[in-house]
Amino acid sequence: MTTTYDIVQKLWNLCHVLRDDGITYHQYVTELTYLLFLKMAQETATEGQIPEGYCWRDLASKNGIEQLESYRKLLIHLGSNGSGRVQAIFANASTSLRVPRNLKKLTDSIEELDWYNARSEGLGDLYEGLLERNASEKKSGAGQYFTPRPLIDSMVSVVKPQPGEKVQDSSLGTGGFLIAADRYIKERTDNLFDLSEKLQEFQRREAFYGMELVQDTHRLALMNAMLHGIEGDILLGDSLSPAGAALPKADVFLTNPPFGTKKGGGLPTRDDFTYPTSNKQLAFMQHIYRGLKPNGRAGVVLPDNVLFEGPVGQKIRADLMNKCNLHTILRLPTGIFYAQGVKTNALFFTRGERDKNNTEAVWVYDMRANMPAFGKRTPFMRDHFKEFEAVYGDDPYGRSPRKDQGKEGRFRRFTREWIEARGDNLDISWLRDESEGHNDELREPDEIAAAIMGHFQVAMDEMEALAELFDAPSEGNSLEVEA
Repeated sequence: MTTTYDIVQKLWNLCHVLRDDGITYHQYVTELTYLLFLKMAQETATEGQIPEGYCWRDLASKNGIEQLESYRKLLIHLGSNGSGRVQAIFANASTSLRVPRNLKKLTDSIEELDWYNARSEGLGDLYEGLLERNASEKKSGAGQYFTPRPLIDSMVSVVKPQPGEKVQDSSLGTGGFLIAADRYIKERTDNLFDLSEKLQEFQRREAFYGMELVQDTHRLALMNAMLHGIEGDILLGDSLSPAGAALPKADVFLTNPPFGTKKGGGLPTRDDFTYPTSNKQLAFMQHIYRGLKPNGRAGVVLPDNVLFEGPVGQKIRADLMNKCNLHTILRLPTGIFYAQGVKTNALFFTRGERDKNNTEAVWVYDMRANMPAFGKRTPFMRDHFKEFEAVYGDDPYGRSPRKDQGKEGRFRRFTREWIEARGDNLDISWLRDESEGHNDELREPDEIAAAIMGHFQVAMDEMEALAELFDAPSEGNSLEVEA
């Protein structure tokens, strides 16, 4: 993938040219998305979806003020003309470029790239590389929309999406989970050629779908999906609104809900949640297990506070363990998210055919204690998941034979009765972390700052949960206070 890496580096280096134009990292990637869409349509012979006179060659052949003015008109025109995917990518599009020579520098540089080899290596991989480069640049603020790819690939490998299954990500970001699930299936079906024509069509058009709240991020997800041959519904909207309730039920959920409270404060605007809460992750958890088909399975990334927060959180966890078999929790290392310092977990569960007593025991794998301080010096890699995947087993439903490794091991089993006795608190740890308190001196200042902000966010979530306790009477119109 040498050509892809080189192109990503060249494209990213162009962002430095635009600093004098006041362009931020995120604006730059959005700008590149518009231009790369036009160029890639030319390279893939799909310019038929673009209105005549608004293709790459029409823009790249111009110079100076004429080119910049044409570009501004192009963005407006494509927002309401062309194929549905074109209009979605260019919806409400505008340019941050102000200096004509900078646009010319971008178009000339894109034109000069090695597109022959880029096509052979995969244009989707090129775009994914650009998104990852943007996310790793902390000043871009894009890390919140980008789940680390080693984590995504590990979760997909244990959940094992299959041909014919509907896979949902209700908090899409740039679409990484859907891309990885699609890749997983294609690698095992000779790029879908082993499947019937009907099933191939299903995989392209119906298998993968989801929703993203932020429009700029939504257009990145659309572009990413398009370059990977995914034509399913990539919707712009709020999954915690009635639009989210209308999403089709899924065989597989793979998602990393946004951290914090609902944007703008307040409760979700949908009325089908049993336990209303302003905590996004607790609301998303209800969306996920309510949106699974019977025997559907899920892999979900959630912060620590979801595992212990109460009292609404306790009720939601109990409801989850009633309706689903919560068979595995993976305690993730700190410092693996580009823009977050909070401690996170991956939860794996299966929707039961009944709504009671589906969880008999929860297995917890501690990948956090005594792990390196991941960051620039120690990158987070796919190999770090080898042991977890081995003990998880081959069964995507978590039913493979497992062995409790005891107090000195990383993998342990906890009964539903034991968990209930501790107030359904799933924040379970037992290993003494010898590394804790000794790694800050090895970490970059921006990583330490991110960790501090993460702890602050957890504290804010806990205070909001406490406010919910006193603001809203619980069931039976009496106020219940935990000891």
